[in-house]
Amino acid sequence: MTAPLGVILAGGRATRMGGGDKGLLPLGGATLLDQVIARLAPQVAGMALNANGDPARFADWGLPVLPDSVADYPGPLAGVLAGLDWAAGQGAETIVTVAADTPFFPRDLVARLQAECGGMDAPLALAATPDPRRGTARHPTFGLWPVALRDDLRAALGDGVRKVVLWTDRHDGREALFDGPGEPFFNVNTPEDLEAAQEMIAAGAGRA
Repeated sequence: MTAPLGVILAGGRATRMGGGDKGLLPLGGATLLDQVIARLAPQVAGMALNANGDPARFADWGLPVLPDSVADYPGPLAGVLAGLDWAAGQGAETIVTVAADTPFFPRDLVARLQAECGGMDAPLALAATPDPRRGTARHPTFGLWPVALRDDLRAALGDGVRKVVLWTDRHDGREALFDGPGEPFFNVNTPEDLEAAQEMIAAGAGRA
C-alpha cells in the first residue's frame, strides 16, 4: 500500500480551552501544531490542515487549509470528508487523519493502520487502545480512510450521521490496537491538559 496523504484535523471550536486554535498553543518550545506536523510528516506523502475560518492564520506552515464543506461544525467526519475531497484532487487513494491537539501519537501510526487493512477493497481503520471496561477504545480522529468512499460519507453526513464509528462500522472498519506503555493518544482539551503535556515533553514523551 502506497503512503497516504495526511490530514490534521483542527476544525473544532476548543470550547474547553476558551475558544481559539488549540494547535497554536505553545508546547515544548514550539506549538502543538508543530509537534503534530513533525510526527506526521515522515509517515505520509503530503499534508493538509482541516480548519475553519480565516486560513491566513496558518500561513507560516505552508499547508493547504481545508474548511469543512458541511455547515455548523458537524464534527470530525466533516474534516475527513474535506480531506478525502482534497486527496481525490491529488490522485491519492487514502488519507490518514490525526488530531491537532494530540502531540504524542505513535510514530508508526500509518504503518500499523495500513497493516490492519490487508485484503480490504476500501482500506478503513481506526486507532484503538485497550480499555478495561469495553475491551478497546477507538480514537475516531486517528484513522485510515479510502477516497473511494467519499461520496458515501458525503451522503451519510447529509442524512445526519455525526458519530464516526457509526459510519465506519457500516463499512466494516477495523481497529489497529496500540497497546504499548503511556498514553499515545493523550489530547489537550483543557489548560490542565496543556500543563500535563508540557511535563510529558520535559520527561521525554516527545522522543517516544
